[in-house]
Amino acid sequence: MAIERILVLRTKAAADHVGLAASTLERYRQEGIGPRFVRIGRRAVGYRVTDLEAWLDAGASLAETRVDDPSRPCSRSDAQDNRD
Repeated sequence: MAIERILVLRTKAAADHVGLAASTLERYRQEGIGPRFVRIGRRAVGYRVTDLEAWLDAGASLAETRVDDPSRPCSRSDAQDNRD
């Protein structure tokens, strides 16, 4: 049985991966609108690459459906409304 390795990136590397500043990714995490994250110890967090990719894909589909005001970022409630 093969063991699948899951790549986990720390905040800076994850932010680089999705094209954001690390501070923006941290703010998104605090606001609950960022990608899923995992705790790595008491204070550190990480992001699975698969979760980052899923978040990017979901954001792309949300952006495509956001026609009322494209300059306004999608909120957490917008994201939940579009998942149904």
